Parts: sequence; structure tokens; C-alpha cells
Amino acid sequence: MINKRQFYINGQWTNPSVANDFDIIDPSTEDVVGVISLGGQADTNSAVAAAKAAFPSWSQTSKGDRLILLEKLLQVYKARQEEMAQAISLEMGAPQKLARAQQVGAGIWHLQGFINAFRDFEFDRPLGSQAPNERTVMEPIGVTALITPWNWPMNQIVLKAIPALATGCTMVLKPSEIAPLSGLLFAEMLHEAGFPAGVFNMVNGDGVGVGSQLSVHPDVDMVSFTGSSRAGIAISKAAADTLKRVSLELGGKGANIIFANADENAVTNGVGRCMRNSGQSCNAPTRMLVERSRYAEALEQAAAAANAIKVAPASEDGPHIGPVVSKLQFDKIQTLIEVGIKDDGATLVAGGLGRPEGLNRGYYVRPTIFADIGNDARINQEEIFGPVMSIMPFDTEEEAIAIANDTNYGLTNYVQCGDQEQRQRVARQLRSGMVETNSVGFGMGSPFGGYKQSGNGREGGLFGLHEFMEIKAVTCWEDA
Repeated sequence: MINKRQFYINGQWTNPSVANDFDIIDPSTEDVVGVISLGGQADTNSAVAAAKAAFPSWSQTSKGDRLILLEKLLQVYKARQEEMAQAISLEMGAPQKLARAQQVGAGIWHLQGFINAFRDFEFDRPLGSQAPNERTVMEPIGVTALITPWNWPMNQIVLKAIPALATGCTMVLKPSEIAPLSGLLFAEMLHEAGFPAGVFNMVNGDGVGVGSQLSVHPDVDMVSFTGSSRAGIAISKAAADTLKRVSLELGGKGANIIFANADENAVTNGVGRCMRNSGQSCNAPTRMLVERSRYAEALEQAAAAANAIKVAPASEDGPHIGPVVSKLQFDKIQTLIEVGIKDDGATLVAGGLGRPEGLNRGYYVRPTIFADIGNDARINQEEIFGPVMSIMPFDTEEEAIAIANDTNYGLTNYVQCGDQEQRQRVARQLRSGMVETNSVGFGMGSPFGGYKQSGNGREGGLFGLHEFMEIKAVTCWEDA
């Protein structure tokens, strides 16, 4: 049994002010595998006070000193990456291959991307020839609260903590209480790398507890949150009284537009991309739009692709998908699959209700494909956050764009098209922060974020650094 009740505050592992145990559940088995403690107001206050006390010194450290520590952290992370893979696999059900290559790999990739961007980052910049003695100075915003989800733990922690550290901010991290082991291990890594006490603090807790306490805390200057749109709205409202900055990366309902001239593997690849991480990705392409001349073929290809996906425990190696993270998520997904069948009247092409055959324990969901359904259906408007996808036909480019944009979300859309001019024309008209075309992924340092109810702000690379900074104008600046 794993015992991780302590928090990391002011450079030390500390006991909670009041015991409040919370079980860690292995989603592959439904067994209790460990325990953490959920923090309370006193713990939140201590962590914020430590961050506030550390800010004057840390914010004035040199860029070179911070860069050395970040590079040391990257070395520590790489050295302990197998530990991280096992923590993520156990806490949220990522299969071994996915945990090592993508879950842990995302942390390395983003950390290196921030280091690359930070090396060339200029904190003091001339305004322009019209005012040669005026400087625009970029400064850290202050004490930051970082609230991260369970679905891609290291991806989101690194996307927040590293730019905050690089720019001179101090912070309190609240990782997901459902998947806390990776956050605890990350705190150990920062301690090993040698970051000064108080710069990075970590308190476990839930959203209504520590999350809400951080959102309203008068000594917190910024909240960076990744999670549901519902929670993002609540955080924005809570933070409004103190006018702190709020950066949000929220839900998605991405469309994958497949034109008749798309690659022959576009449908199969689209199903695989949707089902990755058991469908628990905000940028998953959950609505597949297929030009009508390929629609019948697409249904056959999608069914074959979904039926070929193996579902198995996270402890096993291989290219399978694992369970979803919790009973709450499992029940929500089952409810929405039932809505698709009974209320929305969709045709079930693959999958359906219940666990896959042979899996009677654990939060496993059958890879499910719906068809013959309008975009106004509930399963096409709500973020299901599981291995569930729907397919709809379209006749014209204009219709495809209209369907894709007909959602409250705007995180990532996808376009598969053999005509470069058409592909780029469609991409420009899609109302989303990201458009992936022809299965070519985004580069290191690419801005991650969305439109509408998918949030605000951008994460990654140079864009992520700017997110944690204030801009100051200074006149009569004389270079030494």
C-alpha cells in the first residue's frame, strides 16, 4: 500500500494540518493501492505563504541561473522516467507502452521545448526607433496556482510549472486527487534538481477544497487551470473578486473532416487518434465528418478499426487501450452511450454498453462508434471523454465547416484532404485554436489552446512563457 499523505511546502515534506485520507484506486482492477491526504485551508495558506515569501528573491535571479536549474531538472526527469511511467500507469490506467512513450514523453518534449524557447527569450526589449530610450520589460506575474487534470498528468504539469519557473514566478501545484502519484514524483524531481525552498509547492486536494481556496486567495496572482469547461467557469467566477489572471485549457469536441480525396487510411487513423488514451483527451477528434461519396466505406472502415482495438489492463505491455480513470467516468460514459442508442436514435456501428468481453472488473469501455445522427444530438454536443466517436456525412465544403463549427467548443479540429489549397482554406475557417491536417502533428513549442468554451490563453514554448508574464514600459533607459 502506497502512503503519500504529505505535501511539499517550502522545500520540505510536511504533514497535513488535519488528516483527510483519500484512496488511490487502480482503474484496471478497482483495488485501493494507496492513500493521500486532501489538504485544507491551513495547508493552502502555508503553501501560498511560502510561494509569496520566495517570490522577491526568485523573481530577481538571473536567466542563466534559472536555465541551469531547468536543464538539471530535465536530466533528473530523464533519469527517473521509468518511475514516472509506472506512477502514471497505476494511477490513471495508461498502458505501459503509452505511459512510457507518450505520457512520460510529453513531459520531456515540453520541458525541452521550453528550454529551447527560454534560451533566446529577451526580457528587456526596445520599443522601437520612435522611442530609442524606452524599454518594454517582461516580468513574472507573481504567485501562481497551477491546477492540473488526471488524463495527461505530466503533459499538463510541465506545461504550467516549467514556464512559471523559467519566467521567475513561484507557485502552488494542485494535481488531480484522482491521479496524484505523478505530481508527487514531480515534486521530488524539483527538490532533487535543487530549486530554492518556496519556489515550488504542492498540495493535494479536490476542486471544492484546495482548488477553490487557491482561486480566491488574495495572495495568488494567477490561476492556470486545465479541466472541464464547467470547472473553468467556476474558477473564473471565483477569481473575479481579486481580479487575478486566469488561464484556461478546457474541453473539446473536435471535428475530423475527411474529404473524398483524403488518404485511404484517413478513417482508420482517425478512429485510432480518437481512441488513444481511452478517448480521454480534450483534443480528441470525436466527430468524424466524411464526404458522402466515401461515407458507406467509412462506416465499414471505422467499425473494423474499432473492433480491432484491444482493451486490456494498464500493467500489460502492447498497443492496447486501458481502462478509463474512475467509476465516475465509467458511469458517465455508459450513460452517454445509452443516450446515443435510445434518445438520439443513432446507429451503433461498433461497441456499445458494458465492458469488453472477458473484462468483468475495472473501468473498461468498449470502443464505440455511432452513425446516422445529427450534429445537434446530445452525444455530438457533450464532451464524452471516453472511447466514443460519431460519424456524419456532408455534401459540400461549406456544410462540413458549418457542422465542425457548430459546437460550444473550439480546441482542435482536423482536416484530411489531398488538395492543398482546399485544405488551407478550410483550416482558416475552422473556429478552433488548433487545426491538424493530414495527420501531421504539431511541432515543439506550438501554441496549445482553444476558442470559445475551450478556454483562453496558450501553452507551450514561447507562447507559454508569455502567459506567466506582465509587461512593463520604462522610459529614459540608458544602456550600460
